[in-house]
Amino acid sequence: MSVQPNLGLLCFFPYRALEGRVLAALAEAGFDDMTLAQGRIAARIGERGTRLTELAEQAQVTKQTAGFLVDQLERAGYVRRLPDPTDGRARLVCFAERGRAAVAVARRVEAAVEAEWTAHLGEESARALRESLTRLREVTDPWR
Repeated sequence: MSVQPNLGLLCFFPYRALEGRVLAALAEAGFDDMTLAQGRIAARIGERGTRLTELAEQAQVTKQTAGFLVDQLERAGYVRRLPDPTDGRARLVCFAERGRAAVAVARRVEAAVEAEWTAHLGEESARALRESLTRLREVTDPWR
């Protein structure tokens, strides 16, 4: 009797494939110094910036690890730290010009991969999958 993978693993496999495609495209576009760990932190930076503590929580890493990765991203020109306009003591991690350019590459790849998956599954199944995963996010993602 074979054991079927659990739902978590079934969600992880396509995510891992997407992540690999994005990193490969970034490298091909000249952003070959971004690591997987840095990319996972960068993916959590909001449009108006995100505090380091929030990045650490969302990535489920220590504040020290998140700080180390943000330091690397800052040195490479992907992000910068700016004062938080809502709290003078806090700082926001925001994308710099180079970071915004990398995000644009990532978004194009994400759209292409999603189109491929939709073609593979069919429109109706892809829509149902999106709806199911969106509902599942309600009970699995405290940062939604």
